[in-house]
Amino acid sequence: MSAPLYREAGAPVADRVRDLLARMTLTEKVGQVNQRMYGWDAYERTPEGHRLTDAFRAEVAAFDGMGALYGLQRADPWSGVTFTDGITAADAARVADSVQRHVMSSTRLGIPVLLVEEVPHGHQALDGTVLPVNLAVGATWDPELYEAAAAGAAAQLRARGGHVALVSALDLVRDPRWGRAEECFGEDPYLAARFTQALVRGMQGGGAAFAPDRAAVVLKHFAGQGATVGGRNSAATELGPRELHEIHLVAARAGVRAGAAGVMAAYNEYDGLPCAANRELLTGLLRERWGFTGLVMADGCALDRLVRLAGDPVAAGALALGAGTDLSLWDGCFPRLAEAVERGLVSEDALDAAVARVLALKFRLGLFERPFVGESPERDRALDELSERLARESIVLLSHDGQTLPLATPARIAVIGPNADALPQQLGDYTAPQRPGTGLTVLDGIRAVAPPHTEVTYARGCDLVGDDHAGIADAVALAAGADTAVLVLGGSSAREADTRFDSNGAALVASGTPVGMTCGEGVDLAELSLQYGQLTLLDAVAATGTPVVVVLVQGRPHALPEQVGRARAVLSAWYPGPWGGRAIADVLFGRAEPEGRLPVSVPRSAAQLPVFYNAKDHGYRGYVDQPATALHAFGHGLSYTTVEYGEPRLSRSQVPVTDPALTCTVAVTNTGARAVRETVQLYVRRVSGSSSWPRVRELRGFARLDLAPGEHAEVAFVVDADTLASPDRTLEYAVEPGELLLETGPASDRTRGALLTLTSSCS
Repeated sequence: MSAPLYREAGAPVADRVRDLLARMTLTEKVGQVNQRMYGWDAYERTPEGHRLTDAFRAEVAAFDGMGALYGLQRADPWSGVTFTDGITAADAARVADSVQRHVMSSTRLGIPVLLVEEVPHGHQALDGTVLPVNLAVGATWDPELYEAAAAGAAAQLRARGGHVALVSALDLVRDPRWGRAEECFGEDPYLAARFTQALVRGMQGGGAAFAPDRAAVVLKHFAGQGATVGGRNSAATELGPRELHEIHLVAARAGVRAGAAGVMAAYNEYDGLPCAANRELLTGLLRERWGFTGLVMADGCALDRLVRLAGDPVAAGALALGAGTDLSLWDGCFPRLAEAVERGLVSEDALDAAVARVLALKFRLGLFERPFVGESPERDRALDELSERLARESIVLLSHDGQTLPLATPARIAVIGPNADALPQQLGDYTAPQRPGTGLTVLDGIRAVAPPHTEVTYARGCDLVGDDHAGIADAVALAAGADTAVLVLGGSSAREADTRFDSNGAALVASGTPVGMTCGEGVDLAELSLQYGQLTLLDAVAATGTPVVVVLVQGRPHALPEQVGRARAVLSAWYPGPWGGRAIADVLFGRAEPEGRLPVSVPRSAAQLPVFYNAKDHGYRGYVDQPATALHAFGHGLSYTTVEYGEPRLSRSQVPVTDPALTCTVAVTNTGARAVRETVQLYVRRVSGSSSWPRVRELRGFARLDLAPGEHAEVAFVVDADTLASPDRTLEYAVEPGELLLETGPASDRTRGALLTLTSSCS
């Protein structure tokens, strides 16, 4: 007897899906769109090894299969998984294989399960390589490097038995008070789109089928979550269609065009409906207009939040399925979809469509032919090196006096501050526990890189939060006796064992309650300034007269007060990951040049928000008590040399909208004594003749250029329809007639422009 068609590896995926779907019962179909179990509840560690739990076996039996299992290898304070009871790299493939073997061998049709893991900045698992957070990645302005790191993270995930990577990519930092700012590539849609494309290419590779070392990507979050009101987590958004399309859908559109396997519906609502229940968004736009054929996953417990809207869990599940959600996450609604079909709340055809998309992904991943991994490989040290390279390239020199950095050969360096010797505070949110000896703090890095015979002393000075001054006297004494003081300040997303969590894993922080976290999911701030104790420490150290260099380890752009102006230099290192300490030290001592550029604007205070660079100019001039402009603009970043830009030159000053092809060339010269890697930026600014508001400056290109001292070079940007297009009155992308400026420069607030006229015909 021949094998069923769905078992034939060479058959087209669509035919295999159709054959398998026709064999399934309603219960089995419902099982395939469910992901309600926490993966860490599927196993337990015993003296003999890991065993599958009765709860896992019962979950598989309930639906005669399992669509997906989330977080089998996740480890963090929310899951409660540590090195004492979790799955290490040595055990990962074996445990994943045992899960897969049970699902396939104990069910009627033997459909493999998708193993879904968090990969926000590296696989969130014990022994997983941690990368810098997305905000740091955005500061590199180096999508090619990130693509290589994403490929390494995907290979690590697949080697441990995982299949699907959940990665934040689509949110933008429109309000830096939002605790999830660190998960964004920045505030700009074009920059986020470039990194989203790199992410998809790196993790998934090319083609319809996935190679054994590539993983399927689910992009988070669709759509508009970065526009949350007041910077509060999961708050409502107040977006109109144009802003949604011009700003918040650009990265998603790029990810879909790059072939992303899935997107995750966001928590927020759009036009009065939560995204997971928004048919206009998930079906009308995503599937029908964009042609997306991949998977739509709900965010954790998001469907349970629909019960208030729909009336009961059955109706809530039907609402989400009918809108276009394919796969649930931890909710109690999708498990009851059979009832919804039987009650006529949603059609079985709608369920079949969702099941088909889940099955298609399993076939594309090759799970029916290669369901098992075998032995886990050794740790990939190359990925550690990529993590350190990302950290080094992300460091932004915000200000300096032109003399203090790079550090020459100071005999005594005082390293001070609550982030100077705290590895967990370099890592960011969504991070697994680290083995002792993994990584280098800033203090470790300075000690490792400092010239021989340099005396390096350390004092914490103050706590990260609060106003305890007990350690400031010791810090001042060390600074007074040093040639240079390196003051390491900022924030932390490090979760503690006693952190309280919401049902979806977000931190629960009550207003006014002391907590060590200042950033991360669920940790939103009303004030963006550094904590009072840190500012007091900065004042006291600066008062000694010793030259001060401030290093900010942070997950959001903190508003920088006047006190920071007393420092000789200020650097933002973001959350640079475990190897960030050495990367920071390399830049401080000039072993590496500062290459990072701001992916966000740095505000003067929270009171002036919003302060993103591409806000629409209505002619208002700002406030009486402070400027409306950012302290440091989007794209800003200094170097240890000086660079001069010429005027941009256009190959054509007038082009038809039907063929808007030209080049924009700018001369760049290194006029200083050190080599530089310069990020040359191209902006488009509408002057007149558009269906959108004019005078908005928008990033539309960038190039990284290596220049030796005294070297001169020209950068030529290819300008085409993609460069010049924007949503028209119908919200379709089009090139519209009118006038615009093509601007080039080193930052959004330091550009020179050339006028381009777009005509409506070739005449």
